[in-house]
This record gives sequence, C-alpha cells and structure tokens, in this order.
Amino acid sequence: MPVSTAIVWLKAASAILMIGFGLMFAIAAYPPTSGVADLFVDLLFWPLDGAQSLAAPETRIILAIGGGITAGWGVLVWQVATHLMPSNPAMARHILIRSLLTWFVIDSTCSWLAGAPVNIPANAGFLLMFIWPLLRMKSDYSEPFAISPAINPH
Repeated sequence: MPVSTAIVWLKAASAILMIGFGLMFAIAAYPPTSGVADLFVDLLFWPLDGAQSLAAPETRIILAIGGGITAGWGVLVWQVATHLMPSNPAMARHILIRSLLTWFVIDSTCSWLAGAPVNIPANAGFLLMFIWPLLRMKSDYSEPFAISPAINPH
C-alpha cells in the first residue's frame, strides 16, 4: 500500500475510533450525556441488562480522564500520520506500532481481569484497523528507524 493510502487510513481510523471513543467517554462524565457510553459498557459486561452504571462520581472522573487521554492519543496518531509519515514512514510506523501494542496488551489484560473479556476481540478489531495499513505500507527507506533530516535535532 502506498504511504499516502496508509496516511488516509490512519487519519480516518484515528478520527473515528480514537477521537470518537475518547469524546464518547469524556462526555459520559456528565450523566445526561452518558447514554451511548452506558450502552457500550453494558455490552462489554454481557448480557445486555442495564445493570452497569457510569453514574458514580469516581467513575465519571475516570471517564473524563480516560476520554481525554484517548482523544489526545487520536490527535497524536493524526499528527504522526500528517507530519512524520510523509518524510519518514519507517519512524512513524515504529512509533505507532509500539504505542498500539502497548495499549493492546494492557487494555486487553486488564479487561480480562476486570471481568470483561468480550472487550478483547473488540480491541483486536481496533488494533487491526491501525496495524494493517502500517504493516502493508511500502517504504523506500532501507534503515527501519532512521531519523529524517527534517526532525534531526542537530
């Protein structure tokens, strides 16, 4: 896949998945706007029975923090795809793959420990949306993690 196609794919996935999910959780910190997040959490703790609640104040602050971090991560992916990937696709791939794998291992492990293993296949689908274009991207760089002159601090 050409680098330009990978960039479009990554920007779309970061806007829809990361920024979208981040905003969904962040606005759920305000109870009147938590309906979509309530449904999402209910799906993760199958069966769909409405037993889960995001109303506790300690839950709402974690939603605000986690939602903000997730949306910020989406902006970071967008910026790497926009500004680093065109000049140094190998470095961009290196940064993004390690970030995504770190998230996947921690989120999936802790989802299992929290009693929501159904989140693991959802995480795998999310990961695939990002990893697929990064692994399919063609690069003309022979050094996998070379620093491009555009970002060299010297």
